[in-house]
Amino acid sequence: MTGFTTLDLAVLIAYLLGVTAWGAWLGRGQKGGTDYFLGSRSLPWVAVMLSVVATETSTLTFLSVPGVSYAGSLVFLQLTLGYLAGRILVSTLFLPAYYAGSLTTAYALLEERFGLGARRFTSAIFMVTRLLADSVRLFATAIPLALITGWPYPVSIGVIGVLTVVYTYFGGIKAVVWVDAVQMGLYLLGAVVTVVAVQLLVPSGWVDVFASASAAGKLQLFDFALDPTVPYTIFAGLFGGAVFTMASHGTDQLIVQRLLTCRDQRSAQKALIGSGVVVMVQFFLFLTVGLGLWAFYEGRAFDSNDEIFATFIVQQLPPGLTGFLIAGVFAAAMSSLSSSINSLASATAYDYWAPMVGARDDDVRIMKAGKVFTLVWAALLVAGAILFIPLSRGTSAVEVALGIASLVYGGLLGAFALGVFTRRPGQRAAIIGVIVGVGTVTLLRDAMAWPWYVLVGSTVTFVTGSLVGRFDPKPS
Repeated sequence: MTGFTTLDLAVLIAYLLGVTAWGAWLGRGQKGGTDYFLGSRSLPWVAVMLSVVATETSTLTFLSVPGVSYAGSLVFLQLTLGYLAGRILVSTLFLPAYYAGSLTTAYALLEERFGLGARRFTSAIFMVTRLLADSVRLFATAIPLALITGWPYPVSIGVIGVLTVVYTYFGGIKAVVWVDAVQMGLYLLGAVVTVVAVQLLVPSGWVDVFASASAAGKLQLFDFALDPTVPYTIFAGLFGGAVFTMASHGTDQLIVQRLLTCRDQRSAQKALIGSGVVVMVQFFLFLTVGLGLWAFYEGRAFDSNDEIFATFIVQQLPPGLTGFLIAGVFAAAMSSLSSSINSLASATAYDYWAPMVGARDDDVRIMKAGKVFTLVWAALLVAGAILFIPLSRGTSAVEVALGIASLVYGGLLGAFALGVFTRRPGQRAAIIGVIVGVGTVTLLRDAMAWPWYVLVGSTVTFVTGSLVGRFDPKPS
């Protein structure tokens, strides 16, 4: 066991201070809300593509996904087929509507179709969901820091939160996107380093890993079971994954905000579809890492699947490399956390504060208010992560976070489908549809696996809204 050395600590500190300072520097010259929250709508699509991937996978990919294959097999990869299909559908159906006007948040589209009430209602759902899901993500990041320093989880969570909020506060979305792009490259390189380490540490290297994994049935890629309670089947992956992605990438401000920073609709489409291909490669890489860890530890049980990779990094890698991979963990965490903080602040500023105080067209006031909301949401995310600590034992953070999001994503997707594909249902019908859709999934959540939540929720929302809308007056 090598432990965490002075060299590792120096590497980690240099990374944390460097990326924080660079992110804050990137925000220089900002003059208003369009600069702060939308990057002046001029960011290159490649950077946006990498930011989308870094935002949606974050620490959960780095730490939790290896734990998924460690405890199971490669069937998790089936979801990525649906993820790619869902992105193509969003690019075709939703992005043209977003780029038809100068929208500032995902929920501004619903205001144009239904009214301000629908915009605020769906924005509130996004805020609550993002707060819960990203609090879990932040907790997952505190695991390696606590292992290294011996600090309690609350202290580790607070340190990560403070460092991230510094460059998010000063740099805005431009800093978030560019730092995301660099951070994603760092944690992918960290996964490659682990693959090489497993080759050296396991007798006969990856030949032995794949041989033993095959004998144990861990190389299974497709599961054709029809049981809706099984989370990773080809049907749940294709249909559930596609609909989940339509909701997460077509209705969630966390992702839509990034797409709105592109120069035009075609750039946004390239960024979105390209991110689907990158995600497939990324998930395969981290699932493979999990197989290597399973062979190295000979299937030994851990208190939490999220601790497996973190333990390997701290105990088995040589000085310098340990610090490098822990920096990768922080890169993954900070990219997701900064994205969440900025998107929550933008939704609060544009969907609630600006209409309430009559500042819709006051770019300078929106930016000032947005910076205040940045600090507020950062504090709430840190508090949420601390509250998750007693609930974490025996769970995988990636599945908890995805399950939380899936409960309400169906309602959001159904509302957007009503807005884009229907004319008659009004605001009342849309809100009732969302309430019934989310309520149905919540009641039936134990009867099906989480990849089906969004498909069921969006269908119920759309059908309910359409039926209630039949009693609304015909549009002029």
